[in-house]
Amino acid sequence: MRYELTKEQYKKYVAEMSPKSKTFRDCVIAFLVGGTICLIAEFISYELEKYGVEKETIKTALPIIMVFIGSFLTGINVYSKIGRFAGAGSMIPITGFANSIVSSAMEFKSEGLVTGLAVKMFTVAGPVIVYGSLVSVLIGIIYSIFV
Repeated sequence: MRYELTKEQYKKYVAEMSPKSKTFRDCVIAFLVGGTICLIAEFISYELEKYGVEKETIKTALPIIMVFIGSFLTGINVYSKIGRFAGAGSMIPITGFANSIVSSAMEFKSEGLVTGLAVKMFTVAGPVIVYGSLVSVLIGIIYSIFV
């Protein structure tokens, strides 16, 4: 005997069996974690300024510090836990970029220095560098023509 469902019964069955969307919750968590990463950067900037570091030096030092923090946390396997919890919130450009490079380097380290570490390190970050550079050159050309 074959049991057939009507369209309405099937839709109801699919709605009951489908996992409930957690999009709003995920967005809130991503926002809070991403905001916390930015807040940490602002705190570091404030502390550097408080100790008399010039603003121009802070503009250079802060990205270096944030890359170091992202790389260090990736190296001790903490950033991946943050990423699993926060999702897109952990992909703040500077720390997420550092994480993508370091995690690729760690994953392929066993394949050797050149074919593993050096080549595979930029599998994720390479397109970002290429297209980021390309877009910045195009914007520079457009800017120089029209301004």
